[in-house]
Amino acid sequence: MKKQHFFSLFIFLSGLNLQIFAQSELLQSGPMVGYSTMKEVLLWVQTTESAKIQFQYYPKDQPENRLESEEFLTQKEEAFTVQAILEVQPSIQYQYELYINNQLVERPYPLEFQSQTLWQYRTDPPMFSFAFGSCFHVNETILDRPGEPYGGDYQIMQSIYEKEPDFMVWGGDNIYLRDADWNSQTGIFHRYTHTRSLPELQALLGSVHHYATWDDHDFGPNDSDRSFWNKDKTLKAFKLFWGNPNYIFEDGITGTFTWNDVQFFLLDDRSYRSPNQDTVTKREIIGEKQMQWLLEALTYSKASFKFIVIGGQVINSADVFENYATYAEEKQKLIAEITARDIWGVVFLTGDRHHSEISMMPRENAYPLYDITCSPFTSGVHSALDEDNQFRIPDTHIAKRNFTILEVNGKFRERVCNITFYDMNGEELLKYEIKQEDLR
Repeated sequence: MKKQHFFSLFIFLSGLNLQIFAQSELLQSGPMVGYSTMKEVLLWVQTTESAKIQFQYYPKDQPENRLESEEFLTQKEEAFTVQAILEVQPSIQYQYELYINNQLVERPYPLEFQSQTLWQYRTDPPMFSFAFGSCFHVNETILDRPGEPYGGDYQIMQSIYEKEPDFMVWGGDNIYLRDADWNSQTGIFHRYTHTRSLPELQALLGSVHHYATWDDHDFGPNDSDRSFWNKDKTLKAFKLFWGNPNYIFEDGITGTFTWNDVQFFLLDDRSYRSPNQDTVTKREIIGEKQMQWLLEALTYSKASFKFIVIGGQVINSADVFENYATYAEEKQKLIAEITARDIWGVVFLTGDRHHSEISMMPRENAYPLYDITCSPFTSGVHSALDEDNQFRIPDTHIAKRNFTILEVNGKFRERVCNITFYDMNGEELLKYEIKQEDLR
């Protein structure tokens, strides 16, 4: 090769490498895998500035069958985020690639997703597992309160990733809005961006499907309720940064999804909540319209397990903090309606409390109701052993940073849910089992 041709090629390749590196620099966080169905999967990504985004994807064993998403442009008014809905076929494992400004942006971990399995009328439901937990605080010294950092042990996200769950359910307080954040869209977007950009989180985002509800720290200030003045802005941010498949009401984040033979009900415990200190008006957490939808959806559901995901504890009998026991009338109505309608298979998944435990409430002439509380991921830890929770199952209280993996397996109509709590390093803390036949 002539010297001038070699030099021209070197300049071209050097420019190409700089261009590829430049596109990598535009990646703020993600990509993240959102909801999955048999025909659609959502992918999410955030850039540092306005940029063109496209995803390419293919079945893992058929890289020649490459598919493309449409092209998107990230914009400041949407926090430079994009949600791409990809068309898929059932029962397939896919790999995907991210392109920013037409350049491939490689990640040092697998980028994968799966469509849900078409098992109905064919086989028993496949075994699957999912991660659950709450209270994810990522420190930012300049805006945090003075003193010892509140967050830590971020390796817990890598520990969850290494358990290889099919998906993850975030139980609320998934970010912690600070005093500087909740009065402006700029501050709210900043908090989401700062939290979502944690390096230890990225591999988990890239190949595990994610669903979420919220609690007070995602919604507004501590213990905030429906009076919060900027709830429209935090609602907008939630919908931009998470990839849930639906929102039942325009003014909240209530939703539902299924995975194989199991259904999840993501409740909103903030948008319709009356103030904690209000003893004059009707006291409610989920409100009438959400209550009606939930009870009708539970009644209709044929799922083996019906997981109700809500920010605060439901079954705990202690009338403290923001437990449902502090809103006794609505709590009693919910449980009474579940009993009267003979709704089987209900299990509550809750967070908020900065400790973990399993509560079990016996009912006359009905199966017991379970409440699996998992908290915190990275926030501060509080012990609640001195609380008078008469329904706590002995030896299930955990006062350290932790997460839960729930595995559902077994034959159709004979399913079993195995619940395992792990510490921040992935070491086992507690195991418990709930059988489908015990929830009828």
